[in-house]
Amino acid sequence: MALADTERTASSCGDPSAAFSEIIELNVGGQVYVTRHKTLVAVPDSLLWNMFSKKSPKELARDSKGRFFLDRDGFLFRYILDYLRDLNLVLPDYFPEKSRLQREADFFQLRDLAKRLSPRVSKDNSICEEIINQSDTEDGGLQCCSTSGGIDTLRAASVSGAMRSPSLDSRKSGYITIGYRGSYTIGRDIQTDAKFRRVARITVCGKTSLAKEVFGETLNESRDPDRPPERYTSRYYLKYNFLEQAFDKLTEAGFHMVACSSTGTCAYTSNDPNEDKIWTSYTEYVFCRE
Repeated sequence: MALADTERTASSCGDPSAAFSEIIELNVGGQVYVTRHKTLVAVPDSLLWNMFSKKSPKELARDSKGRFFLDRDGFLFRYILDYLRDLNLVLPDYFPEKSRLQREADFFQLRDLAKRLSPRVSKDNSICEEIINQSDTEDGGLQCCSTSGGIDTLRAASVSGAMRSPSLDSRKSGYITIGYRGSYTIGRDIQTDAKFRRVARITVCGKTSLAKEVFGETLNESRDPDRPPERYTSRYYLKYNFLEQAFDKLTEAGFHMVACSSTGTCAYTSNDPNEDKIWTSYTEYVFCRE
């Protein structure tokens, strides 16, 4: 029995990866992931392979709860993890962050994934997008648009794009609702003591494809990441807290405001009616593109 324990200890000393448990918790930019050790070391010579096969747990950074910490984009890491599970990548429709995902693939030293995400150069030195979804490549291979092919080439690309994305027509019109919750305090001297405080979150409700089209990379999808493009969501919010910035985005995309509503409640900070009043309000702005 003692001999078996000694051999196990010697094996662990010789192989650093043996010191890791089968299930590993990661904190990537504030997002928590739970996966298997074999998933993280699926690609030899990658950054994660070196971390979890060549180093010991004591050598890796951890957060306050003991999870292994990586200071990278927590939202995009889910696609890195999906790729490591079966070495295949399927992105959602209207995915606007391919260039950022390619940067993450380069950082994690996943050369094959980075190659799939990089734009390809055709024979006439024009840049074309590679369609990396497996279903698309099975249907018709890669599609490329050349800038030197003339009007016919552009027209053909437009037709093929319409065939691949039958929902383009439906995206021409629709509604997006912007929600905003805030509070402020009014003292006994009314305006002189008014203290405004804004909650740093602007919610976005509407069709997924419309929200991604309008707000692009400024849209935080972490609360509802797998929503199909033609479904509706009320769980998105923006990465900034300026209403005017959201209004500018909507105006540039051809939307205009058609309605708004607001509700408010009042409460005292204490039982003394002479003390400050706290007002809390929730406001929604409805935008339409016809």
